[in-house]
Formats: sequence, structure tokens, C-alpha cells
Amino acid sequence: MSENKTAYVPYDKRTGEESVVYFTRDLSPEGLIKIYNRVSANLTGKIAVKLHTGEPHGPNIIPAAWVKKLFDSEFKNGNAAIVETNTFYDGDRYTTEQHRKTLEVNGWTFCPVDIMDEEGTEMYPVKGGKWFTEMSVGNHMKNYDSMLALTHFKGHTMGGFGGSNKNLGIGCADGRIGKKMIHQREGSDDKWSIAEEELMERISESTKATVDHFGEHISFINVMRNMSVSCDCEGVAAQPVVTPNVGIVASLDILAADQASIDMIYAMCEEDHKALVERIETRHGLRQLSYMKEIGMGNDKYKLIDIDNDDAVIDAAKAVEGVKPFKLI
Repeated sequence: MSENKTAYVPYDKRTGEESVVYFTRDLSPEGLIKIYNRVSANLTGKIAVKLHTGEPHGPNIIPAAWVKKLFDSEFKNGNAAIVETNTFYDGDRYTTEQHRKTLEVNGWTFCPVDIMDEEGTEMYPVKGGKWFTEMSVGNHMKNYDSMLALTHFKGHTMGGFGGSNKNLGIGCADGRIGKKMIHQREGSDDKWSIAEEELMERISESTKATVDHFGEHISFINVMRNMSVSCDCEGVAAQPVVTPNVGIVASLDILAADQASIDMIYAMCEEDHKALVERIETRHGLRQLSYMKEIGMGNDKYKLIDIDNDDAVIDAAKAVEGVKPFKLI
């Protein structure tokens, strides 16, 4: 596999069209609501809010209090629900009963929470994939008209990083069939026998099934705070947070949202981003981005709109110059 598929590509070396990405430094419920309103016009009908609700007492998840304020402000007519699926690994979210207990522990009690694979699964087509022609998802997905991918951006043990792509690719695949298709090679007894580039490609193809299903009625928000190298699936066992908080990113383009988040990490000084970059690169995580581009899931170029400063355009290309164009906090 050629190097540029797993290596960081500087902004000025990218090709293609530009998407729009919004950015705020305001890590608060108010900041979340403010940026949500920049990407919410296309969210119509019944809205699925895809969160990683976390293992019991997980310290780094998006705070439930923030999401409650978003629901109280923007979903007053009861047209939205948090959606999740059960896990592939045996733990506190493996069965629906266990999962519901964990949801209560973590404070997800202020709105409906739909465990989409509680009553079965359904196959959704994967267009243009090389690993899959279809992906198994929770069959409740068909009950929604739109989706908001509300993602805690962080590291990930196998994926390198967990952005919007991981949130949907793993998080919408059902716990028994879909996640097995992604993680376990056919005929292998090892549940985690697929890794590195192939895993990134399978995650992305799974995501594509969901993104294609919702079409224009899907938006992406990445909350860049408490970014451990560990995923929220590790709960209280997550590695300590050593990466500075950044802010919140949002876009109608999933690739642009994840790429902008990665660019902000790479724009940090060596000391600040060393641990997270090492996690991303040792797991070949950047293949998520290059593969999403290959299979037509979005653009890796974008205009970064600073909604804190009268919608000024931040020069994303400066990230390659070793400066801090994003005014990291």
C-alpha cells in the first residue's frame, strides 16, 4: 500500500473540492447549541442523535448535561432520540438489559434512548465497497428521517482515533452481526483478527451504509475535549488525558469534519500531540481519511469558519507550518 494512504497529508498537497467546516472554541452546552444550529437545517422529521454514551462512569464522554441542554433547546417537540447499539465485546453494554443499566448510570435519562438492535437487524447496501456489499445495522434505524452524529473525538485502541467515522461505522453496526463483519475475519476464533488498514476500510464502508441511507439529512459534530488515546469504550480504565482541549467542529461532510479535527491535532506542538499522534499512526488510523476520500464520502479540503469571530475563515493550510492557527486552549 502506498505511503500516502496511511501518512498525514499536508493541506497544500490535497486535491479536490472544498467543503465547509464550522469551528468554535466554546466547550460548553452553549457552544454545542451554537454550532449545532450551523448544521441543523437539513435535519428534518424524526432525528436520530448518534452518541457514544460510554461505559459506566466513563470520565471523558460528552457530558450528559450538555446533551440535555441541546435537547431542551432544539428538540422541544420530542422529535429526537439518542440512538445506540449493543457491543461486540462482553461487558456492561453487551445485552440490552446491561446497556440500559449503563445508560442510567451515566445520566442518559432525560430523553428516549433507542438501542437500535434491541429488536433485530437489517442489511443496508454499501455502494462501491471492496469488503462489503451490505452492512448489518440495528433495524430501528429505518424509523428515523435524519441523523446527527454527535461524536466525542478521541484516540482509539484499534482505530487510532475515533471521530464521526468510527462513531457511525462501529456505532450503528449491530452488536452481533455487523460489528463481527468489521472486526473478525471469517473462520478465525480471534474476535479482533482484523486491524490496521483493512479495519479502517471496513469501518468506513460500514459508515457509508448509514451516510448513504440518510443522504442529505445527516450532520456531523466532533467535540474535541478530554481526548485520551483511549476510546470511551474503555470507561474508567482509559489512559489519562494529555492532549489539550480544542473546541467543537461541525460539518455536513463527514470526511471534512474528521479531517479538520485531525489537522487541529497535527497543528499542535510536538509535546502536546505526541501521545495522540503516536496512537493514530501506530494503528494506521489515517487510512480512515484516505479511504473515505477514495470511496466518495467527502472532501479532505475545507473552509474553516470561525463562528466565534464573525465567521472569519481560518487558514487551514497553516497547520503544515508548525504554527497554532486554531488558537488551542
